[in-house]
Amino acid sequence: MTFPVSIWLLLIVALVISSIGFKNYVWFISLGYGFSIAGLGLLMLVLYRGSLTLGTALCCLLFMAYGLRLGGYLAFREFKSATYNQNMKGEIKDGKTIPFGVKCSIWVTCAALYVLQVLPVFYRLENGGGTSLWVWIGAAVMLLGILFESAADLQKNAAKKINPRRFVDTGLYRIVRCPNYLGELIFWTGVILSGIGGLSGVGQWIMALIGYAGIVFVMFSGARRLEIRQNKNYGADPEYQQYVKTVPIMIPFVPLYSVEKYKWLVA
Repeated sequence: MTFPVSIWLLLIVALVISSIGFKNYVWFISLGYGFSIAGLGLLMLVLYRGSLTLGTALCCLLFMAYGLRLGGYLAFREFKSATYNQNMKGEIKDGKTIPFGVKCSIWVTCAALYVLQVLPVFYRLENGGGTSLWVWIGAAVMLLGILFESAADLQKNAAKKINPRRFVDTGLYRIVRCPNYLGELIFWTGVILSGIGGLSGVGQWIMALIGYAGIVFVMFSGARRLEIRQNKNYGADPEYQQYVKTVPIMIPFVPLYSVEKYKWLVA
């Protein structure tokens, strides 16, 4: 299949923004991720400004809102939260020992994944798909994901202010142990839904589904890292042991309580 010129522009923008990871390795998948999605949303608004419909414009704006919220939250935590930096000291690799060639491979792979993730909206715009009922359904689910993730972050921050040494099991954390990651999955499920009827051919769908599968993998990988860290910090607490045995790790009502043993979940 051939790729439109505009898809290469998306890749260039994702590469430029995510290159922040060369400053700090983890930023490839944190700050670089959030701000790349925001940048891609803005670029699609510019590229297709003459053919935007209300629904497709809304999806692009939701990309920007999602990316700026996530990137801003991560930046604040990175640069302003002394407690977070103290807790994460030694937990996150600084990347200083990673060869430059490996960093380049990670950089390109991450940027390509970010482009794949937005393809349902991109191809609807490229194909002139306009706005259908699926666009509105997808946009509503995307908004739900943003609100869900935002609420989870706020609830965690509030709980940690009260008791910074205790695990969080209030609010949305009563439903799943990683509600912020669940919010991510909800958001990207909405993106996939918005593409129904707008993508053309098997090739476009394969690429879009690869992007969706990629972010699902990344979220479960993140949940595994968090579970390992929390087991280390709270494993001796009987209340925590009861919590992890009764509250699913990511998907509500699905009895998946641990992913620690799945060593292939490495990202």
